[in-house]
Amino acid sequence: MKAIQVTGYGGLEKLSLVDVPRPIPKEGQVLVEVKACGINNTVIRMREGAYGVKEASGWKKEGVSFPRIPGSDVAGKIISLGEGVDSSRLGEDVVLFPFTSLAKEGEEHYAEDLAFLGSEYDGGYAEYVVWPAALCFPMPLKTYEESAVFSVSGLTAWHMIEQLKLQKGQSVVVTGANGGVGSMNVQIAAKVFGATVVALVGDLKRAEAMKYLGATHVLSYRSEDLEEEILAALGGSCDAVLDVVGDALFTKMIAVLKNGGKFCISGSIGGQKTEVDLRALYLKHITLYGSVLGTREEYQKMLQAISFGQVLPVLDKVFPLAEAAKAQSYFKEQGKMGKILLRP
Repeated sequence: MKAIQVTGYGGLEKLSLVDVPRPIPKEGQVLVEVKACGINNTVIRMREGAYGVKEASGWKKEGVSFPRIPGSDVAGKIISLGEGVDSSRLGEDVVLFPFTSLAKEGEEHYAEDLAFLGSEYDGGYAEYVVWPAALCFPMPLKTYEESAVFSVSGLTAWHMIEQLKLQKGQSVVVTGANGGVGSMNVQIAAKVFGATVVALVGDLKRAEAMKYLGATHVLSYRSEDLEEEILAALGGSCDAVLDVVGDALFTKMIAVLKNGGKFCISGSIGGQKTEVDLRALYLKHITLYGSVLGTREEYQKMLQAISFGQVLPVLDKVFPLAEAAKAQSYFKEQGKMGKILLRP
């Protein structure tokens, strides 16, 4: 089969289009013909070595074993079954829960044995992938491209909001609102949890699109008066912040939170290190949450919300598999709206 392999930590030159043997499903596994696979920050950061020291970047302490086929957001069709898998699953259109863990339910996303599709396992930048049958769920929408939008970014966003225990009528500021996770944060917070959403984007030409997704207010993070604009839009401080930017907006987001407010961060595209005046946290009784991925239960809740039409796919662009390097480069450009996919 055709596949893209990461040959080591480094730049885009570490991505190679290769011919490799098609995998064979073992007991409890299925072989999925990949119809669409999303580009996400996780597999790019893995390649770049950003999740640890260069020698041990990945979801496990020992680091990634190269060559590795990346890709975590997979939609496709089950075409072969390993031993012990119910024959009724043959031909099923599925999306893949993106990691394995033996931890008890509700703790699997931060367990020591978490192993990620596309990092510890060969993933979806390929024509075929094997995965546990129990982690393959019915496709929530009619097309593969639309269904491949959600697995990592949607699960990440859902868990962020679950952590905050966001309530109907509360206000939340969403940074990076036009990106994969951000656009999911806007929709889930507004349409599932009933919050008032302030969406922060770089270009206000996205305003109508963000309002269509559920944002009540859309502001540019480039504004010199951003804090004042947020406070004016809401008529006061906000209840919560959903952040994927990090350093570039961190101080401003803490400033617009009300006393007792909650701040959840799940990314650092605007800088991985920041300076914090701790008084701004403890004097305002701010609760700070770190968040990565989510639970299998949350994944199934998300899929149900998608199938009910509460959460919509936001798709920016589709590239052929052979252009994976071009797609990852495009991923890092500003001004995108939603998910970028590969199609084998």
